[in-house]
Amino acid sequence: MTPTAAPSTRTVRIFQTTDMELEQRLAEAGLNFSLSEARKVATILARDPTVVEAHIFNTMWSEHCSYKSSRGVLKEHLPTDAPHVVLGPGEDAGVVRLCEIDGKSYCVAVAHESHNHPSQIVPNEGAATGIGGIVRDVYCMGADVVGVMDPLRFGDPNGPNAERTREIVHGVVEGIWQYGDALGVPNLGGDVYFDRSYDDNCLVNVVAIGLVEESEIKRSRVPEEARDVPYDVILVGKPTDPSGFGGATFASRILDEEKTLSDKYAVQVPDPFLKRMLTVATFRVLDLFRERGVAIGFKDLGAGGIACATSELGAAAGLGIRVDLSRVPVAEPDMTPEVIACSETQERYALVVPRELTPEVLRIFNEEFELPELCHGAQAAVIGEVIAEPRYVLEHKGEVVCDASTEAITTGIAYVRDASERERGLVEPDVPADLGLVAAFLGVVGSPNVASREHIYRHYDGEVKGNAVVRPGEADAGVLAPIPGENVGVAVSADGNPFLGALDPYQAGAAAVAESVRNVCATGAVPIALTDCLNFGNPEVPEVFHDFVEAVRGIGDAARGIGMKDSDEPIPVVSGNVSFYNQSAAGSAILPSPIVCCIGRLDDLSRHTTIGFRNAGSAIYLIGRRTGELGGSEFMRSVLGAMGKAPATVSFADERAMAAAVTDLAERGLTQACHDISDGGVAAAVAEMTLLSAPDVEIGARVDLAAMAPADGTVGVPEACRLIFCESGGYLLEIAPPDEAAALEVFEERRVWFRRVGETTEEVGIVLASVEGGDVEVPVDAMTRAWTGGATEVML
Repeated sequence: MTPTAAPSTRTVRIFQTTDMELEQRLAEAGLNFSLSEARKVATILARDPTVVEAHIFNTMWSEHCSYKSSRGVLKEHLPTDAPHVVLGPGEDAGVVRLCEIDGKSYCVAVAHESHNHPSQIVPNEGAATGIGGIVRDVYCMGADVVGVMDPLRFGDPNGPNAERTREIVHGVVEGIWQYGDALGVPNLGGDVYFDRSYDDNCLVNVVAIGLVEESEIKRSRVPEEARDVPYDVILVGKPTDPSGFGGATFASRILDEEKTLSDKYAVQVPDPFLKRMLTVATFRVLDLFRERGVAIGFKDLGAGGIACATSELGAAAGLGIRVDLSRVPVAEPDMTPEVIACSETQERYALVVPRELTPEVLRIFNEEFELPELCHGAQAAVIGEVIAEPRYVLEHKGEVVCDASTEAITTGIAYVRDASERERGLVEPDVPADLGLVAAFLGVVGSPNVASREHIYRHYDGEVKGNAVVRPGEADAGVLAPIPGENVGVAVSADGNPFLGALDPYQAGAAAVAESVRNVCATGAVPIALTDCLNFGNPEVPEVFHDFVEAVRGIGDAARGIGMKDSDEPIPVVSGNVSFYNQSAAGSAILPSPIVCCIGRLDDLSRHTTIGFRNAGSAIYLIGRRTGELGGSEFMRSVLGAMGKAPATVSFADERAMAAAVTDLAERGLTQACHDISDGGVAAAVAEMTLLSAPDVEIGARVDLAAMAPADGTVGVPEACRLIFCESGGYLLEIAPPDEAAALEVFEERRVWFRRVGETTEEVGIVLASVEGGDVEVPVDAMTRAWTGGATEVML
């Protein structure tokens, strides 16, 4: 092919170069393309790309932006549609209908992302900008953010990198609370795991939940009206600076300690106070458009900066965009056009508005809300316009520096990766017959992966909007009242056990769905949607990609198999993210870590359920058969020092029936307390229900192991361990004696496996009955010290 002339004199020479020459040129230009990708860009353009074009394609074709390894797998396996889904994957946030009140349809907007690499390099700023980015995704749908969550994964706090791990923990937690509290958004919870596979790659996943009236939803696209009426592109927020330049490609490669210093410049700088005022001003502008009945396009600037946001706005409508980079407010003189185009400076939005309203929009931001006075250089400025031809054109100082098809830029590329199952070579020791049951019990509840997370969530402000009903630690999910004056609630939980991923990625994906569903149902809420964040190592490694495919398949099968309550519809996956290359240059990859968030609806907030026992003399019911597998369990790791072999298998039919039964009980007011069974098994569940009991009463629990066992009679220590430490799904419920008959009717109606396994007592502590050799008593003081101190110690 004969190359045509480039629109700019600054080009990256690709045609007529050897592979060695091209590799050198790409490195000199700071481009992460593969050689084949670089040559494909030149083929698409029919010429050598300009430096700006090369950086745009480099960013837009990165794994972070293009999903080039995962797109086909996600499309094949995940259910994304249901009658109540308004917008699924493809927008900045998914949107589902919540309820209708007085003729208004209220919706929940939810987004789920990762900020892993930045948080490993610069923990405070990385985590803070993760929160900043995820709330922008929800705000730009026209929704008010009502809460955030943060599933976290850290290295081994007692391993060879303990000091660095603790520094990262402190920095991440500080970044989350500093940004979230300053922004005025409550933290609804999350989860935390520690393992040495995260020593070099911590995971900071973030979820944002918003509320929006369906008629007020904004789209991340140029409106159709722009075909007939002139529309301007307005950039609003901080002046563009070099921070975050290359952030998307940085997130799409393996971390290398030798590049840590330079990587710090790929991390954005947060400004939550500006974000708060910018958001207020933006909603004032959205009110203007609503009053005038005008359609607009609205998108946050995250990965890829101006280039990504504006090209996607145009491409989504089949239209083009022309931007003059010389009109972009910048923080430093003489910034190059590629940095202006692709920098990921925080606290910015792009608006596409009718030209006739542009002066009013600028007045609101720059004069009424005085953005230039809040932050030096901050403002709203017109930087471009919509054009009919579907091309992306950038100019800088009178020179065209980019001229390419919007489709070519935004469609990206796709790979079909090789996948092969890894050899695991795992062993599972027998449970010793003389194992001390009390010591094992305390070891499990005191493990950093099971113990209380209060030392983390006490940093967060859960009351800032005054909408919290259930705060972190009080129940299996956060519960809030998003609509002022109304009794409809939203419950959210994010879950994913990485140790299951080490044994069986399919089960890890399925279990992440099942546990998040159980946590929401345990509050009395009915699941209505899922999101996912899929964290894995290098997808170019066949074993890693096989793990990924299996985890996604597990998520999809569980979403369909558990399904919407009393419906044939799946629980739809409406938003999500894939984070690959969570792997160090030394070759150490994280455990396969699919994390799933479930959103649920509570029709009557007064019926919500929490964890703690409420009264002595109540019945304790177990639903969900104890299947006895210990593979991947906390008991296997912390007590026996092994990973084990077979994890508990998720039964979709059982999970569906249990979810229906538990929510039925809550709707009828028959549940005093409810806790799902997951990490730590029945042992951890009953311990937490006891320790979180009503503060004005002293309550203990007596649990009869024979009632759980498949046969009558006392049980030996090995069998006792398989009953109380197995992490197969289920629930423990406190039922008041007068309500037992009605509860039994629900169990029978929903056809769940259940047993009455004990009762709450006036004697504090936990008694495990029907154990060979006599009842086993777990002292409350020792249990309290173990549970409250297990994770706190690693945070000090």
